[in-house]
Amino acid sequence: MSSPSRIKPATVLALFGIAAFGLMLTGCSDVYFDRRETVSLHSGDAMAANRVTHTIDPWSPASANRNIAYNGEKMQTAHERYRTGRVIPPVNATTSSSYSPTQAAAPPAPSSPSAAPGNNGNRP
Repeated sequence: MSSPSRIKPATVLALFGIAAFGLMLTGCSDVYFDRRETVSLHSGDAMAANRVTHTIDPWSPASANRNIAYNGEKMQTAHERYRTGRVIPPVNATTSSSYSPTQAAAPPAPSSPSAAPGNNGNRP
């Protein structure tokens, strides 16, 4: 016959620690503050609600201006670039000289001697 298995004290301590940690985390919950005896969380804002309700026109007078200035020529060229798929590379607008669009990456080195420039595919 085999003896009944015993629970190790380290296992009990680990389970107790996990349970205690879980109880501590419940203290961080905001559920208590959400359970109020009010209609909604925004109850008590009656003065602010009335102020907004009785506002005659909340929009500024400038919002009624429909005469917006634009440049039709630029819009037309932008539409044409979009339609044809042409991309204009960005221009560096900063004063930094660490990068300029004229600096191109060095071409990769030839992998074989026959591909070297000036060799015309002939082996030496």
